[in-house]
Amino acid sequence: MKIPSFYFGIGKKPVEKGTIHKEKEEFKEVHWVLKHALSGKFYEFTFEMNDFPNIVIKNIKNLEETGLTFENNRISGTPTAHNMYHLDIEFFHTEDKENIERKRVQLLVNIDPKDLWKNILSDRNADFYKEDEVSFQGKFSDKKIVVASKRGRSHAHEGKFREDDFAVNKLPADWNMISVSDGAGSAVMAREGSRLATDSINQFFSSREVLNEIENHIHIIYTSEGTEKEQEAKENVIRRLYEGVLYVHHTLEKAASENNFSINDLHATLIFTLVKKFSYGYVILSFGVGDCPINLIHTDFSKVELLNTMDVGEFSGGTRFITMKEIFNDQIVSRFGITCVEDFSYLVLMTDGIYDPKFLTENKLEDTVSWKIFFDDLNGNNDDLAKVDFLNDNEIAQQLLHWADFWSRGNHDDRTLAIIY
Repeated sequence: MKIPSFYFGIGKKPVEKGTIHKEKEEFKEVHWVLKHALSGKFYEFTFEMNDFPNIVIKNIKNLEETGLTFENNRISGTPTAHNMYHLDIEFFHTEDKENIERKRVQLLVNIDPKDLWKNILSDRNADFYKEDEVSFQGKFSDKKIVVASKRGRSHAHEGKFREDDFAVNKLPADWNMISVSDGAGSAVMAREGSRLATDSINQFFSSREVLNEIENHIHIIYTSEGTEKEQEAKENVIRRLYEGVLYVHHTLEKAASENNFSINDLHATLIFTLVKKFSYGYVILSFGVGDCPINLIHTDFSKVELLNTMDVGEFSGGTRFITMKEIFNDQIVSRFGITCVEDFSYLVLMTDGIYDPKFLTENKLEDTVSWKIFFDDLNGNNDDLAKVDFLNDNEIAQQLLHWADFWSRGNHDDRTLAIIY
């Protein structure tokens, strides 16, 4: 008996060959547009093959030079350099596996905007030199603190100094203090102004005598039943805080005089908090001048409070500085805060290098949704996949410094972020 030729898979009907050819040509003609990639950033693109059930992509030629790989219809990886790449898709039909066909597509890898910025080290031999970036992690009361301060791209591009600064101190009698300052870009010695502002305010409150007096008044505020005594005690706490702020101003005046500067050359903002845990809760004393916020995030994000007055916008007259005599008026009382809470999730201080790109407007600083988005960002939900791990926090200072390098078009100022958690 003669066995038919089609039993061996040969001698296919002309219509079958035509279908194979037609399906190959349809795949060749489809216009694949690969989304653009960025050099140094993770990239992925998946070929949707639902319309071509009989076509199999075997390989993509020339892909290795991009730094990407291909598997299961998906291109992925981190491209190493910006260029226009011509890629050849090698494919076959499931009924004609021996004949490999090719189809050309193009992949554009753009330069990462970050790479356009120079990173010129600041001059170590200059007066009042400071590091271009610095971070800190440690204990803060019975909680922890992490701080990162990073020179902005605009300063790095020209080899200028980081003008932000901060100081963290464990004070007598279980008090803890964090101060943050943003030196004014227009002030030629702003870097020294911010350093002096943070160091001198922390130095003032390192006095056991000053802290004991503050603590005595705080006990009256939170344990006395007389409103008159309570009000007097609040006034006495604010008076001591005021003396600390005035001490900073005088320190800056003295530094300007000794170095033949104008005090305007040292223009800097200042925010700080003094924190201690009592039997009735955490007492947080706060002050702010300028456009840097202090935010208290209550337990489980149930509430968010802005603990300082912000000097922003034309209606408030723009940014104010600790160097300005005009801030020492009757309205300065509104710049001080006395807060007591049973517990909190986070206490956050930041300069406008963080605030501007991440919150955009002042009214979002007390919006719980905005803060949840912010901490989601810190948790790695960002373009750089940079995560700050508050649980396994051995490397948290370096992680926060890395996170602070995020890209935000038009926002290239110095960035300082302090988080008590």
